[in-house]
Amino acid sequence: MHIPLGKGVCGTCASTLNVQRVDDVHKFSGHIACDCASNSEIVIPLIKKDTLLGVLDIDSYEFSNFDETDEYYLMQFCEILISSLDS
Repeated sequence: MHIPLGKGVCGTCASTLNVQRVDDVHKFSGHIACDCASNSEIVIPLIKKDTLLGVLDIDSYEFSNFDETDEYYLMQFCEILISSLDS
């Protein structure tokens, strides 16, 4: 799905190139709901050689479901994923 830079949690992640961990998506200004039952979200930018390839977006039905540990291991996963892509 194409989301404009700066729009919603994914677009904010893509434009800032920073992880977005949102405890309550209903309080996030401009949130774009892919699933109306989603309550929290973590979005990680996928960057290779200073180029944004996309974002990893994970939603949860529970509020405040993602913490620093989730972020750490998901970032490790993203690094492995990105390193496996052809240059």
